[in-house]
Amino acid sequence: MRGIVFLCLLGCSLAQNLTYSWNGPGTSSQGDPNAANECLTDTQTCGCCLMQKQMWRMETFFNMSLAELQRGLERAQGVLNTMRSSRSAFSVALTDTRRCVGPNRADVVVQYQSVFINLGDGYSVSTGVFTVPRSGVYALALTVYSDAGAVGVLLAACGRMRRNGRVIAALNEYNTQDQEDSATVVLAVQMQAGDKVDVILPATCYLCDDNSHYNTFSGFLLYATD
Repeated sequence: MRGIVFLCLLGCSLAQNLTYSWNGPGTSSQGDPNAANECLTDTQTCGCCLMQKQMWRMETFFNMSLAELQRGLERAQGVLNTMRSSRSAFSVALTDTRRCVGPNRADVVVQYQSVFINLGDGYSVSTGVFTVPRSGVYALALTVYSDAGAVGVLLAACGRMRRNGRVIAALNEYNTQDQEDSATVVLAVQMQAGDKVDVILPATCYLCDDNSHYNTFSGFLLYATD
């Protein structure tokens, strides 16, 4: 009895041309045109035909589920690709070696040379400018630090964060009360793709740093708006 059912199941290939066949990839299942007549005369064959119909239903349901999973996977892949294309984050420090920049006769763009992260390649080491890759709301942060060298000597740690040449945040430590001091500003700014963000070192100010990275400039995309 078991041998007959097994041979019947093996011989009763699935009867529909679907994406998947229980016979294996690249094959199609075809029903036996005499199955209905045999069902009337042979009880064992009739049982096999009922199982074959049930297998057809299972195959149809499987292929429908597989197609739906494929569509869901494609949607998820599209969302992931969008997220990857919108990634943008940078964090840089002034230098890896002990040195000071400034004072200068005129305002200059600070070129941060030590890069912690530059996801999306928006920051340029050669120019010190961050170019916004995608419109959205960005978090920006700037820390300035300087060492006067001795107590009572003028401390002049300053910085100006700009967007498209216009100052959006300013930091000032200009006094003789401290030998060394720092200041930090953090803000959220809505920007458009192509906007330029940089830091200006005003004339007469100077920044000092070493491998402890006291002077940093950072930014990342909070969420896109396009």
